[in-house]
Amino acid sequence: MKLAKFKQPNGLVAAGIVEGDSIQALDLSAGKFEALSDLLDAKDIPAAVDYLPKRDPHALDSVQLMPPIDRQEVWAAGVTYKRSQTARMEESEAAASCYDRVYVADRPELFLKATPHRVRGDGQELRIRTDATWNVPEPEVTLVLNSRMQIVGYTIGNDMSSRDIEGENPLYLPQAKVYDQCAGLGPWITLSSDMPPREQMTIDLKIERGGDVVFEQSTDAAQMARGFEDLAGWLGRDNSFPNGAFLMTGTGIVPGSDFTLAAGDVVRISIAGIGTLTNSIVQG
Repeated sequence: MKLAKFKQPNGLVAAGIVEGDSIQALDLSAGKFEALSDLLDAKDIPAAVDYLPKRDPHALDSVQLMPPIDRQEVWAAGVTYKRSQTARMEESEAAASCYDRVYVADRPELFLKATPHRVRGDGQELRIRTDATWNVPEPEVTLVLNSRMQIVGYTIGNDMSSRDIEGENPLYLPQAKVYDQCAGLGPWITLSSDMPPREQMTIDLKIERGGDVVFEQSTDAAQMARGFEDLAGWLGRDNSFPNGAFLMTGTGIVPGSDFTLAAGDVVRISIAGIGTLTNSIVQG
């Protein structure tokens, strides 16, 4: 089952269920839900969806999908793949030992990535900073957590990163990671019960520039050094999320030092079991 937010032809944003090439709006009020995040917090989400009245379907290509987030925070984990460990060490010789140690440590690197107004959905623009010269997308399996820190679904995350800023000083990480339009989520949420096993969660990144593919690479979630439940458990330690949370789980795909995003690029991230998140890039 796939759940989404979309802008209806009347201009109002609704929660919906995606089936094939169409989407149906859900009448959340019938279940006394105020938002998609409330539905995701239900004890039995499929049963709640089945109970809710549904309106006439719309073709997916006729509506604007919105990021499937309401009041949740977006967090991210770093250095969970060998490639991300290597990339971080390439960015900063001074901090290389820190990144090397966190890769094998019990405690993961976790950081606040975005608040809802900084997030963009499928077909919307993501931003590269005006004061950065080395910018990359980071394709990540993203956990959808309810208020009880249970993994109820998965979506695609794009953890935009300014590598030159972070490489200058690890203390600049928040500036390299957190800014307007810094995070992509979508195109929708696939409930956990409908996702393939972790070893079959392939992750593909394609970057197009002027109609040509300028970068393309694939990996899979089985290459992670940490488990999804482990990361969610650490995020919930001494921390509460009354509206739930999104947790980007790190990336195994990092373009080399000879590549940087440019305004006008189109980034496509595909993850098995979910779909494809597409965003164009702007700067300034």
